[in-house]
Amino acid sequence: MPVRKLGLVSLLMLFVFALAPSQIAARAGELYTAFPETIDADATYVFYSHGFIVEGTNPTPVHPRFGTYDFPAIKAALAGGDFNLIAYHRPEGTNAGKFAGKLAGDVKRLIAGGVPAENITLMGFSRGSMITAMASSNLAMSKLNTVIMAICGDWIASRPNLKLAGRVLSVYETSDRFGTCKALAEQSGGITGFTEIAISTGKEHGAFFTPRAEWLEPVMKWIEGK
Repeated sequence: MPVRKLGLVSLLMLFVFALAPSQIAARAGELYTAFPETIDADATYVFYSHGFIVEGTNPTPVHPRFGTYDFPAIKAALAGGDFNLIAYHRPEGTNAGKFAGKLAGDVKRLIAGGVPAENITLMGFSRGSMITAMASSNLAMSKLNTVIMAICGDWIASRPNLKLAGRVLSVYETSDRFGTCKALAEQSGGITGFTEIAISTGKEHGAFFTPRAEWLEPVMKWIEGK
């Protein structure tokens, strides 16, 4: 019986279905709510720090103006990337400076475990973004990646010692009172690359309360495209 030649598309389909389920799943990272017990030196790690409203025990608190902050949905969306996500749920009354110190210490633990600094990203929104910026400033690592969202305002001028380092991405909403982070970038002598994206959803601070494509997609591309 003659054997028919398979086209390129058919060959690709056979290859995909030949992969074991574990091989397919391995393309996505893991989600951690505590520091991982085992460090994978070949993996990429992203720390996500939520906004102030989530501090406490409720992962989906409701703001009277901005609506529900869906922390579980944001974690699930970020966990779909090709990196390991570490997302802590901070307790009520968290001291920002101390928690920034914890994040800085966690980054050092990953590096001590063999993870290159360029494969680590600190990321945060609102108060979580301030904590992220403080950790980045404390570390002052030229190869570290930092994502700050909805953080910058006039208060930056009163914090001249806050200096980011490494690759930095800033995302802000045009209808929000927190805007461009150019002033922070200008006072940060250790930045090796600065990108800023303005989104316009009309949702003010609440634009970052859910995993909206407007901010999620460019952030994921920036993290995975380094």
